[in-house]
Amino acid sequence: MNEPLLTNDAVIFGIIMLILGFVFTTSSSESTFWKKFYAVVPALLMCYFLPSLLGTFGIIDPGASRLYFVASRYLLPACLVLLTISVDLKEIVKLGPKALIMFFTATVGIVLGGPFAILLFSYIAPELVSAPPPNEVWRGMTTIAGSWIGGGANQAAMKEVFEVNGELFSKMVAVDIIVGNTWLGVLLAGIGYSKYIDRKLKADASAIEAMKQKMEAFQLKNARIPTLTDLMKILMIGFICTGIAHFLSDWIAPTISEHFPFLDKYSLTSGFFWIVVIATTLGVFLSFTRAKELEGAGASKIGSVFIYILVATIGMHMDIMAVFDDPGLFLVGLTWMLFHVILLTIVAKLIKAPYFFVAVGSTANVGGAASAPVIAAAFHPALAPVGVLLAVLGYVLGTYGAYLCGLLMGAVSP
Repeated sequence: MNEPLLTNDAVIFGIIMLILGFVFTTSSSESTFWKKFYAVVPALLMCYFLPSLLGTFGIIDPGASRLYFVASRYLLPACLVLLTISVDLKEIVKLGPKALIMFFTATVGIVLGGPFAILLFSYIAPELVSAPPPNEVWRGMTTIAGSWIGGGANQAAMKEVFEVNGELFSKMVAVDIIVGNTWLGVLLAGIGYSKYIDRKLKADASAIEAMKQKMEAFQLKNARIPTLTDLMKILMIGFICTGIAHFLSDWIAPTISEHFPFLDKYSLTSGFFWIVVIATTLGVFLSFTRAKELEGAGASKIGSVFIYILVATIGMHMDIMAVFDDPGLFLVGLTWMLFHVILLTIVAKLIKAPYFFVAVGSTANVGGAASAPVIAAAFHPALAPVGVLLAVLGYVLGTYGAYLCGLLMGAVSP
């Protein structure tokens, strides 16, 4: 392999931030060209794709860089805390049972859809889902589960917990992005026909109007310009919890490994697993304290910044040619998503849920905090926080749901 052009991580990180700044600046531009461009190419895809070009063209050596390690070990736990302290369980309950039912249906569709896809293809095309260690397909698919239930943070968590190697992960990122964003595109297209869909589902969408008024009042009440003290508090909480998660993980993982080695097959001896679980749990606990008031100062926004840095460092390791290496995996991914969609449709029909709940419930899983507010705001700008609330709930469940999905996929894998 030729010597990469850049080897200094500080320089590489500067380029990563340049890429993220470029994507966010252009995606929020009023330019007709950029509006049309991002209507076709999601901003999240660009955050993966552009960093991948650095490795593809030999500008950097992703394997030699420590940026992903820093992002996954320090920024990831902090962002999980900052995203989960904003969860307001009371507000989520107020959205009504149908919103939560559709959200959890979407989660169940992903948790069960993965094992279903593997089981189906193990009979009709076993070569697509079987591979010798350490390249087991099910192991790589756990990262898709993490992404589709929670988001980039949970995806990275599953990569580490189930020890997914770089080559397999590249293929799974491609499946995740292409299949996931195709479905998000379908959901966005459906918004224009929401009234027609609601009639077909025999749904009463009057509750949506009530939520618009509640959310507008909520925004006016809580939004404020963050002070330097606010920002310091946000970072303090995020990184103190990260330190606690590392401290406890350094004790729990070796103890289990020494006294209960048989639990290794459940990844309970993985230090990283405990870091993620402890950080998420601390965030949920803090959501019941005054710490959640920092959301008004932008706690989740800072958490989202960490996520996008993490996404870009993951993108550095993505092989953009991987899609051509194993196209059969896309059939598995599409089958998985189809299971998710069919289950959503059946439940929506049974409970007469409005299309808004279907779209946001699904996107809060598949798209996470990056996409759920966009889908919700497409119905009405004041509804964007609904997407945020459900997406944050997705982050809370992402680690646990993806872990369960991984165990089920491992159990049925040929």
